[in-house]
Amino acid sequence: MKCFLLTITLLGALSYAVPVLQEAEQVSEKDIDFAKKYIEKYYYESDQVPVFGTRSRRSIPTEKLQQMQELSGLKVTGKLDPNTLAAMKKSRCGVPDIGEYRTFPFSPRWGKKNLTYSIQNYTPDMEPADVDNAIERAWKMWSDVTPLTFTRVYNDSADIRISFVTGDHGDHRSFKVYKHLAHAFSPAYGGEVHFNEDVLWSKDLKGINLFIVAAHEFGHSLGLYDSDVVDALMFSFYKPSDPQNLRLHRDDIEGIQYLYGTPGDDSGETKKHTPPVNISEEATSTELCDPQLAFDAVANVRGETLFFKDSFIWRKFPQKKVIEKSFISSFWPALRKDINAAYEIEEEDIVYLFKGTKYWATRANIIEPGFPRNIHRLGFPKSVKKIDAAVYDETTKKTYFFSGDKYWRYSETTKTMERGYPRQIEADFPNIGSKVDAAFQQDGRLYLFNGSKQYEFDSRSKKILGRKKANNWLGCMTPKKN
Repeated sequence: MKCFLLTITLLGALSYAVPVLQEAEQVSEKDIDFAKKYIEKYYYESDQVPVFGTRSRRSIPTEKLQQMQELSGLKVTGKLDPNTLAAMKKSRCGVPDIGEYRTFPFSPRWGKKNLTYSIQNYTPDMEPADVDNAIERAWKMWSDVTPLTFTRVYNDSADIRISFVTGDHGDHRSFKVYKHLAHAFSPAYGGEVHFNEDVLWSKDLKGINLFIVAAHEFGHSLGLYDSDVVDALMFSFYKPSDPQNLRLHRDDIEGIQYLYGTPGDDSGETKKHTPPVNISEEATSTELCDPQLAFDAVANVRGETLFFKDSFIWRKFPQKKVIEKSFISSFWPALRKDINAAYEIEEEDIVYLFKGTKYWATRANIIEPGFPRNIHRLGFPKSVKKIDAAVYDETTKKTYFFSGDKYWRYSETTKTMERGYPRQIEADFPNIGSKVDAAFQQDGRLYLFNGSKQYEFDSRSKKILGRKKANNWLGCMTPKKN
């Protein structure tokens, strides 16, 4: 199953020796390269703060280091000092630190209060009884402050499955590629929890404490995002402290009670309480079924379809009538609004997002290292200032890019723009107008959007098979004329 998931990451060896450094100039090239990759991965670039741009190879943006130091509870120096480097090499969660949200995108939660879990297998590092105890205690951390209950079952009917796995284990987050301690699915995808069997697990601090990591991961299984509060259980970094003294921080409690309420809420279904962030009135200003609604971009993402407009996303689930709406920043805090184009290469589990002259590659809500890049690196002339729409044809392995009244075709196999382009949109896509605002492919058909209209297009016959309102995909039916 494809999913949006969060991970606790093991950066480097657990026993990594941190050199004692007196001045930033004494930092080795290896440490500088490590720190730059760390900042790139966990502290997004922005239009105002280029991270790698034209700066020298040895430089790291002072403002990004200061941000990292502040969020990590360090002395804010803006320099790559020993304490900062040591903090970067700690085990941590794989989610970037800039996000301000306490819940997953769209705040998914379980719709019932009595949840079940199953332990699929055991780690040889610990006695089974000690594993059972750690798991039970970790669940109790959350049941003590909510109306939720967690009951172990011994069959496949469990709401949440827990297992110890290694390497490639079928969920697009290989422990072979990503050296994580563990990762968990959100409630929208079953809450399943995977612990990395290549890690030395323990009931104390002689290895990685299973209880501490489990309590953090179960927070994700229940719908919590990582917190930027240093003392919170849901903070990014793994903190090897006395497990007997582990307590939920007020921030953890506020987040989980926002989703499920307090222990006194005895209704059969859960409901959201006071939100942890303020949502402005702008969130409801764009009406879903406005007949003039035009989308900025449309893309398939892991089996779902996302419709972008201004600072929002409408999320259409397969085989599900409900349409959910949220801020773009809930997924990608660095982008926030005005996505011009987007497309997915499903077999690579990559989504590309375009904004002005820049584009980003992401896996779920994690931006790949080395991005954003300039669109001209793809082969566009300097006269192209933005991409209006993009769609990947999974049959031909080609991506169509639309800008102004022209379009280009790009080979994802050779990573080159094909010869003979650009071509006029009207010449090859007749009767849809001279501009394409958004596009995506489904079941082998191209869907091209021009303003408030969308066209179903057969690329083989080059014929339009149908025309509807753009928001027809979201359940808004075109009214019949008298």
